[in-house]
Amino acid sequence: MSQTHLVAPSLLAADFLNLERDLEMINNSEADWLHIDIMDGRFVPNISFGMDITKKVASVATKPLDVHLMIVEPEKYISAFRDAGAEIISVHVETCPHLHRTIQQIQDTGAKAGVVLNPHTPISAIENVLEDIDLVLLMSVNPGFGGQKFIYNTLVKLRNLKSILDQRNLSPFIEIDGGVGLQNAESLLREGANVLVAGSSVFKSEDPSKTISLLKSIERERVYI
Repeated sequence: MSQTHLVAPSLLAADFLNLERDLEMINNSEADWLHIDIMDGRFVPNISFGMDITKKVASVATKPLDVHLMIVEPEKYISAFRDAGAEIISVHVETCPHLHRTIQQIQDTGAKAGVVLNPHTPISAIENVLEDIDLVLLMSVNPGFGGQKFIYNTLVKLRNLKSILDQRNLSPFIEIDGGVGLQNAESLLREGANVLVAGSSVFKSEDPSKTISLLKSIERERVYI
């Protein structure tokens, strides 16, 4: 059965000297969301955007902003990013000692709440909040830098997550971030992903808009045995 999936180009891979140009490309493309990685130099070894840039991006973007907080103490900044234009806010389970409270805090702002797992973090870390979240994001690289190689064990992890969700009759978005491109998108969709974050594979391609279109056109065929 063919199913619809979403494509979320990652702004981290855009040309920062021509950001408005790249945003207009995204606006005019078949992309569904715009993925924004917020890095603090503490949880991950890099620093990227903050609230001000997010707000500027929101003033130009016509796609929903999918904000990924790769930061410690994300609860301190949720309202600020919502005010800056975030429509989806995802936090790392590794940074949230009171995860359920943080999820509720996100949803109380009117945003969709996502929880992110690093490659080494097991699915069991979020089993107690699966009923409460709108999105699960599996990192398929170690977070902090764009352009990394896809970790193929993500396919096994994704398969296990989808099985648990099916058993519990739950259907949050399942998003994959890191090394995603035309070479592995079909496999990811087949295993149950329905949101593809694509950075370098889009912005470093000869025709980014066409690459987005190709990612959107892949059909997902999942066989149940």
